[in-house]
Amino acid sequence: MKVDAPLVAAALHQVPAMARRVEADGFDGLYTFEGPRDPFLPLMLAAEHTERVELMTAVAIAFARNPMTVANLAWDLNAASGGRAVIGLGSQIKPHIEKRFSMTWSHPAARMREFVGALRAIFATWQDGTPLAFDGTYYHHTLMTPFFTPEPAPSGPPRIFLAGVGPTMTRVAGEVADGFFVHPFSTPSYLESVTLPALRAGERGAGPGYEISWPVMIATGINDEARAAAEYATRAQIGFYASTPAYRPVLDHHDRGELQPEFNRLSKTGDWDSMVTLVDDELFDLIAVRGTPDDCGRELARRSVGVVNRVATNAPYAADPAVWVEVLKAFRIHADELDPTSSGVP
Repeated sequence: MKVDAPLVAAALHQVPAMARRVEADGFDGLYTFEGPRDPFLPLMLAAEHTERVELMTAVAIAFARNPMTVANLAWDLNAASGGRAVIGLGSQIKPHIEKRFSMTWSHPAARMREFVGALRAIFATWQDGTPLAFDGTYYHHTLMTPFFTPEPAPSGPPRIFLAGVGPTMTRVAGEVADGFFVHPFSTPSYLESVTLPALRAGERGAGPGYEISWPVMIATGINDEARAAAEYATRAQIGFYASTPAYRPVLDHHDRGELQPEFNRLSKTGDWDSMVTLVDDELFDLIAVRGTPDDCGRELARRSVGVVNRVATNAPYAADPAVWVEVLKAFRIHADELDPTSSGVP
């Protein structure tokens, strides 16, 4: 079972050292996300300074770009890393697409299905020489001359993962992607009852080799003070996610849907402290893991072994990197106890 770590750097010049450390610490992959920085550029630096770990965008916002721009970035990252790129894509929500990125929002599931189809058509043109003739509802790619065609890749095109919360986008991921990123705002019950059946309804999602990655929010630290600070930051992150209407299905699944409008109201007034208070212990423990590094490694194994084939540590706060090594060690021990084959690559 693979375990991944976030690549969170305050500045790009810190990326090489952080990436080398993640690899040396024994993680299987590192991932970036669409936050204060573009998710692709740090991975290109990491490709230069690592040899083994997989390099993942988890996620890049598809609708902030178009298939051709993503294809160029993905192709170069995969070539630079010797085939280690995993291109994780997500849709984001309408206000961000329209107001932050000034891009078009419509029919997100259908648009994402077509986005991936366009990517694969472009990849086939570059890898196999297939004429580019993708003419869809949302994307049209019908021109590719030799001047703009990169060299075929010895490792083949990069893999494509999708992310989602609701069953509709999740079904699309099972139909067209090579893997799926479970949203951190999820629970074991929601994953098994909603997410996995939706993925397996698709031919790819039900097939061998399909990877499901679960980045679990973890609140831990080297002492009580650090753990308390981590827990507060994690409660704030849970509250932020809960304020988003698109994520209400997770709350509804646990009969907590009535909280979502209140979270949303508080977010609009900027009352972040009240949002933290609204995240009670029951809701916290449904979504996140807390305690000592050993406690967290044990609970992470209990939630994930036999359910998904890769997990990731997700922490909305700064922490000593040594803490994550301890979580990783504990996870490996407890995963082996639950399933002696779990340490191998699935």
